Amino acid sequence: MDANALLIRTRTKCNATLLEGTAVKFIATATIGYDHIDADYCKSKEITWVNVPGCNSASVQQYITAALVTLAFNNDYTLSEKTLGIVGVGNVGSKVQKAAAILGMKVKLNDPPRERKEGSSGFVSLDEILETCDIITIHVPLNQTGPDKTQHLFDSELFGKMKNGTWLINSSRGEVVETNALKTALSSGKLSGAVLDVWENEPEIDLELLSRAYISTPHIAGYSIDGKAKGTSQVVQALSAFFLLPLHDFYPLALPEPSAPEIVIDGAGKSSFQIIHQAVLHTYPIMEDHILLQRSPATFEQQRGQYPVRREFPSYTIRLLHGQPEAIELLLKLGFKVKTK
Repeated sequence: MDANALLIRTRTKCNATLLEGTAVKFIATATIGYDHIDADYCKSKEITWVNVPGCNSASVQQYITAALVTLAFNNDYTLSEKTLGIVGVGNVGSKVQKAAAILGMKVKLNDPPRERKEGSSGFVSLDEILETCDIITIHVPLNQTGPDKTQHLFDSELFGKMKNGTWLINSSRGEVVETNALKTALSSGKLSGAVLDVWENEPEIDLELLSRAYISTPHIAGYSIDGKAKGTSQVVQALSAFFLLPLHDFYPLALPEPSAPEIVIDGAGKSSFQIIHQAVLHTYPIMEDHILLQRSPATFEQQRGQYPVRREFPSYTIRLLHGQPEAIELLLKLGFKVKTK
């Protein structure tokens, strides 16, 4: 390999097998996670690498919001009655915390690294999350060793501590949850269901687990075009800084508009939740991705590679007719533009 730099995503494993004997001196991954980069090897070879934390956090927030409103709507419960446990409260988890609060949920936070730095105020133990939360969403990096090891963090022991009927959402890394333990928790009724965007052994995912997932998607939670643009810009700017190139202000040209950027919602007789549900799923109809993966798991990588344009909430204007002030306020807080005439 004659390249001096690699610009990658998670599917490129940057280790000795790929890099030994090459001219590579710089690697930038347009992703939050970086477990696909052998940091020790890169250090030994003086290869600089960077990731782009936070680039797709709003995209994952949109995904989790769509999942939460779908679960509530399909199972006839009110989100304000539920407690959401967030495991991992970094760039993504913090955005999810904000969305959950807007939706009226009670929220509990678990993040041992942050708690050690900031103090215990505002954080709870993982056991408290397991024992008290109705829905648990995971937003941790994949750490294979160390005091904050997350590989198979959710194993049979942890599932045993969960209160019965919990919902689990994982959009972090598949290896954070032990597959067989999750299947047992689902089949035993310990879990009401699971929303899974990530899987062990991608793209060769466990078909039995796939069949049991309430919502299943092919690792695309962070795949909004906005998130990709932010990641691309940060990667190119890092490349520019390393090689002293004149690209320090780089940002992709105009992004494609959504097919229907204005949403007309007649709020007469509708609750604020029903209005939010309609608006959110217009921007991202999450069950369409679920159905496609259920029908064709063998095309997991193709579904990722050919993922359609998805824009985030600020790209949409809600024309709300007969809407209550509460609904308008919630839409604005989620990032939508709102017109009432």
